[in-house]
Amino acid sequence: MGMTENLLTQSQMVLTGLLFLIILVAAVRCTDWREFRKDNLLQHTFYGAALVLGFLWHLRAGLSPGLSIHVLGVTVITLMMGWSLAVLAGLMALLLTVVTGQEPLSAFAANGLVTVMIPVLISYWIMGWERRRNFRNFFAYIFFCGFFGAGLAVAGAGLMMCLLLWTGGVYSFDQLVHEYLRYLPLFMIPEGFANGAFVTGLMVFHPDRLKTLDQRRYRR
Repeated sequence: MGMTENLLTQSQMVLTGLLFLIILVAAVRCTDWREFRKDNLLQHTFYGAALVLGFLWHLRAGLSPGLSIHVLGVTVITLMMGWSLAVLAGLMALLLTVVTGQEPLSAFAANGLVTVMIPVLISYWIMGWERRRNFRNFFAYIFFCGFFGAGLAVAGAGLMMCLLLWTGGVYSFDQLVHEYLRYLPLFMIPEGFANGAFVTGLMVFHPDRLKTLDQRRYRR
């Protein structure tokens, strides 16, 4: 996923820019910077996640402008650090793609909203839903937050991208269905598997790396 230059209308650029700024300000304000400065492990996780995502997002496929496909990977970092730091790490990764010429600077806000913010917020909402349901089996955290949450995150990002391209007159609805939407369920499977497998490994070997995991709920 990635908006290239001149795909969005001026009004869409303004709207996505406003939403981008609102979420960015909320992420900065919700981050506990005192804890971040004290926790070296969290800092390493944050910067490492940004670098890994920046590299991962260079691996993509797609023929039509704006309809590229790549693994997002933001669900696992949301579960590791919480939504606010996940947003900031994702934006750092997106900035790396801008520096390397993979994405245009003019579409940074739109790409940040679609590629980072929407999937992070969906992932965090799914995690909150799982917590409110108070499941007592740790497989619920792995399945709902890892596999299922990642699949919904990429679906939400893909639908938002298609909505912007459709309302902007870039593609007709039939074109979007033919070139992207009918394949969207297939994109959800590898996204869910990649994030879910990583979450499973962390939960088994390094559960302390999952900031959103309340281990007390799963103790018998």
